[in-house]
Amino acid sequence: MEQQKTTAEEILSKVPAATAGFWIVKILATTLGEVGGNLFSMNMGLGYLAATAILATLFVSLALIQILARRFHASLYWLTIVASTTAGTTLADYSTRSIGLGYTGGSILLLSLVIASLIAWRFALGRVSADQIADRKTELFYWITITFSQTLGTALGDWFADTAGLGYWGSALVISAMLLVVLGLQMKRTINGVWLFWAAFVLTRPLGAVLGNFLDKPDHGGLALDRPLIVGTLSLMMVVAMIVMPQRAGHHKTVTA
Repeated sequence: MEQQKTTAEEILSKVPAATAGFWIVKILATTLGEVGGNLFSMNMGLGYLAATAILATLFVSLALIQILARRFHASLYWLTIVASTTAGTTLADYSTRSIGLGYTGGSILLLSLVIASLIAWRFALGRVSADQIADRKTELFYWITITFSQTLGTALGDWFADTAGLGYWGSALVISAMLLVVLGLQMKRTINGVWLFWAAFVLTRPLGAVLGNFLDKPDHGGLALDRPLIVGTLSLMMVVAMIVMPQRAGHHKTVTA
């Protein structure tokens, strides 16, 4: 009788490993998306709804290319992230301001959608992943969750700055403190690392939102800098960060007989 051999095969993820470089680029991307969304809706005079339609079309197109791609491409992945956070900015502004949900109502609704997408992911596929995204079903849930979290970020950032009265720097400090708590829990391994990843992923979005608003708006002590200049500078910073800290696909072992 022939003896079966059990081997460990390495599976490459379609998304980057969650390294320190990943989080630095993520914060740059979310800050860029916040300013970029304001550029489309305000500077270009498109308004929130028209800007959302254009940016959402761009995001969906890039997400489809990303999902259909056979392997990880850093530039494609981060272009898709920037498109999602830019569209999320205008969509959140449309929901909270044009429709009138307000920052509190919008934040609660969008947080509920993030949680619901994670729960649906868990029940549909048996587990929620962080950077182990290697098949199309898992990747679809990944981008749906990202879409809700990117939209939540703008509403939650505005809630911290305006409703809670913390301003941009106060909000940045509070959100950074929350991220440090998540990091501490990760180091102690007291909570499942996948859920901590998504907690950090969600929190980096409002951090980018308040930083972006600090750079491009005049209220709450903002600098009111030129938005095209900010977008260009942040884009360059992202490129430099990706060169200095290369984004590589996550590596995962799976046992096969």
